[in-house]
Amino acid sequence: MACFLVPAAEAAVMTIVTKVVASKEKEPQTVQIDNGNGEIETVRKFTLARKLRWLTNLLWGGAILLMFEHVWHGEVVPWFPFLSAAADPADAAEMLHEMATAGVTMAVLVTAVWACMLLGAHGIEKRALRSVKAPVK
Repeated sequence: MACFLVPAAEAAVMTIVTKVVASKEKEPQTVQIDNGNGEIETVRKFTLARKLRWLTNLLWGGAILLMFEHVWHGEVVPWFPFLSAAADPADAAEMLHEMATAGVTMAVLVTAVWACMLLGAHGIEKRALRSVKAPVK
């Protein structure tokens, strides 16, 4: 009924956090690499703001997709109170329970997937830096 509100709330908070981190962040760390055939490549590491942007994109995308699904099934309506379950107190209790169970579970799952993405990105960065012939100084 309203489970999409939990990931949307997390996405809103993380969007603000991302903007604050991006404004305080310096230029990303760059490494110049000699790839062995006489060419020098410049590689930038992923910044914290970019990693947080991945999370916000995942959360916003999931929340918008869920909201569309709820609109499709008539659970979100274009008139006040916008959630069909909020009009009746018995349905409102069920809606709050769904938000506390399904909504929180979805938000935690998306955040866990993002954490796995971070582990993968970190591993790829480390492997790329180890496999180079020689860093240029």
